[in-house]
Amino acid sequence: MFILIPVDSDNGLDSKITTLIDMKTWALVEFEDGKAKTVQFSEDRTAFGIEWVDFVVLDNKFENYMDFMGEGMMCLVKREEETVEEVVSAFAFKELDEIGF
Repeated sequence: MFILIPVDSDNGLDSKITTLIDMKTWALVEFEDGKAKTVQFSEDRTAFGIEWVDFVVLDNKFENYMDFMGEGMMCLVKREEETVEEVVSAFAFKELDEIGF
């Protein structure tokens, strides 16, 4: 499965999650067997060449998430996680919150 995360840099698992307005690039994490299998970066989230992104993890519940939901992505929000590695770990342990109406 694939997880999309707005981040401040392409510094691998150490990249920090950020708001959509402050993001510099997207991190696309291929999540398999409870861990990050690969992490790719792109300024254009449609440029990864995959058909389906399962989840997007946003910085806070006030982000504009409707476009992601419209594309069929499940929208999650971090709690206190800062890096991609921490977000992936929280995802594995179901410690991220769902955005709801």
